[in-house]
Amino acid sequence: MADEGVINGPSVGGGDDQPASQIPAKKAKTPAQLKKEQEKKEKLEKFKAKQAQKEAKKPVDEKAAAKGKEKKERQVITYDVQTPAGEKKDTACPMPDAYSPKYVEACWYEWWEKLGVFKPEYNAPNGKLTIPNPKGKFMICIPPPNVTGTLHLGHALTNAVEDTLVRWHRMRGETTLWNPGCDHAGIATQVVVEKKLWKEQQLTRHNIGREAFVDMAWQWKNEKGSRIYDQLKTLGSSLDWDRACFTMDPKLSEAVKEAFVRLHDDGVIYRSNRLVNWSCTLKSAISDIEVDKRELPGRTLLPVPGYNAKVEFGVLVSFAYPVVDGDEEIVVATTRIETMLGDTAVAVHPTDDRYKHLKGKFVQHPFCDRKLPIVADAFVDKDFGTGAVKITPAHDHNDYDVGKRNNLPFITIIDDEGNITNEGGQFKGMKRFDARAAVLQALKERGLYRDTKDNPMVVPICSRSKDIIEPLLKAQWYVDCSDMAKQAADAVRNKELLIVPDMHERTWFNWLDNIRDWCISRQLWWGHRIPCYFVTIDDQAVPPGEDIDNKYWVSGRTREEALERAVARFGVSPEQVTLRQDEDVLDTWFSSAVFPFSIFGWPNKTEELDVFYPGTLLETGHDILFFWVARMVMFGQKLMGCLPFREVYLHAMVRDAHGRKMSKSLGNVIDPVDVIHGITLEGLHRQLEQGNLDQREIARAKAGQKADYPTGIPECGTDALRFALLAYTAQGRDINLDVNRVQGYRFFCNKLWNATKFALMCLGSDYQPLPEARPLDGERPMDRWILSRLAVAINACHVGFTTYDFPGVTTAIYSFWLYDLCDVYLEYLKPVFRQDDQQRVAASRSVLYTCLDMALRLISPFMPFISEELYQRLPRRTPNCPPSICVTAYPEPTSYPVRDERLEESVAFTQDIIGKIRSLRSDYMLTPKQSADVFLKCSDKETKSIVDQFSDLMQTLTSSHQVATMVDEQPPEGCAIVTVSHRCVVHLLLKGLIDPLKESAKLDDKKGKLSAQLQKMQRNTQLPDYAAKVPEDVRRANTDKMEQIEGEIQKLVEALETIAKMQ
Repeated sequence: MADEGVINGPSVGGGDDQPASQIPAKKAKTPAQLKKEQEKKEKLEKFKAKQAQKEAKKPVDEKAAAKGKEKKERQVITYDVQTPAGEKKDTACPMPDAYSPKYVEACWYEWWEKLGVFKPEYNAPNGKLTIPNPKGKFMICIPPPNVTGTLHLGHALTNAVEDTLVRWHRMRGETTLWNPGCDHAGIATQVVVEKKLWKEQQLTRHNIGREAFVDMAWQWKNEKGSRIYDQLKTLGSSLDWDRACFTMDPKLSEAVKEAFVRLHDDGVIYRSNRLVNWSCTLKSAISDIEVDKRELPGRTLLPVPGYNAKVEFGVLVSFAYPVVDGDEEIVVATTRIETMLGDTAVAVHPTDDRYKHLKGKFVQHPFCDRKLPIVADAFVDKDFGTGAVKITPAHDHNDYDVGKRNNLPFITIIDDEGNITNEGGQFKGMKRFDARAAVLQALKERGLYRDTKDNPMVVPICSRSKDIIEPLLKAQWYVDCSDMAKQAADAVRNKELLIVPDMHERTWFNWLDNIRDWCISRQLWWGHRIPCYFVTIDDQAVPPGEDIDNKYWVSGRTREEALERAVARFGVSPEQVTLRQDEDVLDTWFSSAVFPFSIFGWPNKTEELDVFYPGTLLETGHDILFFWVARMVMFGQKLMGCLPFREVYLHAMVRDAHGRKMSKSLGNVIDPVDVIHGITLEGLHRQLEQGNLDQREIARAKAGQKADYPTGIPECGTDALRFALLAYTAQGRDINLDVNRVQGYRFFCNKLWNATKFALMCLGSDYQPLPEARPLDGERPMDRWILSRLAVAINACHVGFTTYDFPGVTTAIYSFWLYDLCDVYLEYLKPVFRQDDQQRVAASRSVLYTCLDMALRLISPFMPFISEELYQRLPRRTPNCPPSICVTAYPEPTSYPVRDERLEESVAFTQDIIGKIRSLRSDYMLTPKQSADVFLKCSDKETKSIVDQFSDLMQTLTSSHQVATMVDEQPPEGCAIVTVSHRCVVHLLLKGLIDPLKESAKLDDKKGKLSAQLQKMQRNTQLPDYAAKVPEDVRRANTDKMEQIEGEIQKLVEALETIAKMQ
């Protein structure tokens, strides 16, 4: 139907082609409506069951069944032409009837790789990177994903944003490099390999030793580590794979050692005994980013690895310490009662009058002979609780600082495995949370327990093992970040480094201005082993050192260099020196911090380092702004003397359709490949069963998947997924992505497919475009209008790309293709191409070719596969055009004519008239075959002259027999009338087209049904308890619905009055 903007002949439509941003939100349903729907659903299910029983009793028609099956299979269109890998796809064969992602996406990626278009040398002058490119340079490195993982939709967004930017810069002729890489993921990889070792051999890493375990990890990486790269290729990511880096490759490992040694020599890296986030399950310290902070409203039972029963959290236990040599007591409270075994003081505020007389005295520990001093410290909030605080310096970050200030003993009462140490007296050997219950019971027996209250709190949980984090005192390596952090903060303040959107600057300053030193030690075997050695001297004149004494630690790029340094430091011979390398490895983020320059061979002076460092842009999610971005900036300034990039673009975080964070236990973590190829609900369930969730979490996740994807995820294709992700990317906001609505952009792809197919048919197989786009004599206003709209789209794309406004770009492209080209211009061209006016046809063909050529280039960075497929089917302007759309010039506003705003206003006015005519035809239920005469009564000759220019457009888009304009004349009787504006009134001639009695009866029946519906709703809204019982959003929806019905009834009344005049 022309009313729907569908071309007769090859369809430009593709079903419901409205993506998320164009689909209006559904209005909330009332409880009564929901109940009615449920009843209808139950009746339908019963009906289906009966029908199934009847069908089961019928004899099977094998031929019909086979035919039906064959027909269904034919719907999956694939590219079956034998094409060797890397060779160009055959585009001379006929286009399939409909768009198919499987067909379109075949072969192109391998061909792009073979052409070398992903390499920076392709656009470099004479293929030489050292020759400056007058068009510029663009370099970006990928945020290296973990080698253990698979990509989810968050990664898909990252890569869609980055690849779109990279393709845009490449099409602009810049020397462009997107450098791929993968992170060794210390903890994650070690956990995976340890599980594999236990599952296959029932052995631990300690059973086989460090060297064998590391070899096993490398073997696993070589076997499984390519999966992420395969996913990236499926997403169309145009990375230079010859430059792919792994953070434990020799080149990058050398850079990590160099960075450590230089920073250690400068005193920036030092050794200290401090509290760390300890995972008793992993037996390692972990970084802050690997700690999930779960908020509890009060008493909550949580599962903890290694415990059969859930453990209680979210309570505050109060107990008393007796004052030594007196009959007084001090009541303190804690959320971790087991830590009282390591208490070494009780603190009160210096100005608290209640405890002034007790300062300097002691309280008695009930389970040992330890006496705890009562100390005065301003950190205590005297108005909270009793105003007295137990101090456990070795197991609490605040208490640690109090312990340092007051020179208190640090007693470790929980070991690496989470058991009570010998310092725990009668509780030694107990698991920490078993001791929690035992200590509480012992306090009750001694009469020291006071009470337990609900206490909202945050529990730190290891994201890897789900264990409760235990603060433990450990000798570790630290990075002094103070000076580097100041320089990084100043770079943003001075606008040397831009953060987009700038709302994230506040986070940047808050973290860097209050930075703490960075613990970089990890108690793992997989990773970069710390290149530092403890020195033992076989000489009585040199006293033995302690583990935390920095003097006895030497760093070295090799063991030989470390030995030379030890000899020089202590003035002894090499034979007197024994070196013991630190067993720990570096935090994974350390190697990530040097990634922007380690990938180019630093510390060696390489051509690539000189050309590509510093880079242009760093793009990533805002969740790792300080864990990764800030550290790259700090290390770049410190080790390279300059910033690693000029801009940081932080995209939003992807959440599910309900606004929830992606979580495996919720079943909402989706592999982008499943959106591209589609997957059944059963397939989603199987993925859960193959993961690491327990049975309860699997059941919960399956329920979530069934609710969100009852029929699975439909095949959407790569282009639709990429376009959808970028269309949703509003700066500074999280993305609530409904995967099923990505399908709307697949329908959009079908629109592009059918539009291009129709256009190619109109151009003809022998069409040869002009060497350059230029106006032809036969051009009409509508030809100039579509070129003006194209200019608008080109300018919007330029502005959007330069400001990272991706929704602005996608909206401009979508609107041009769908609303301007398909819905208007292609429809307008149908009768044009049926005319004998060759000059006019030639002009329209030239304009049509220009629109296709430019529109495909505009969309190419977002939809690389379909744009290449369709572009390759277009004839070229000249023989020396680039081989691929990937390296064809992106349309720029400076090289394209400016828009004609006055012409656009005239067409917009004409489109208003078309809308009114269509609405009238709909009111009187006219079919497309019923061609009515339209008379436009204009207010003046100027309006008439404007409308006359587009009479052929209006005739085509409204299925009219003729469109006549007039100023002084009067339209004939028997017309339906509607006002467009004070300048124009539409008269639609109905006389002779409809049976007045029959149409009157139909409209009257419709009016009666609507009136009954309106009366029912009005009665419901007038009930006494309506306002109290019905939610506000439902009431608002009801009001809107009643207003809509009233409007429809009014239009029916007017239509009936018009028909009455015809009888």
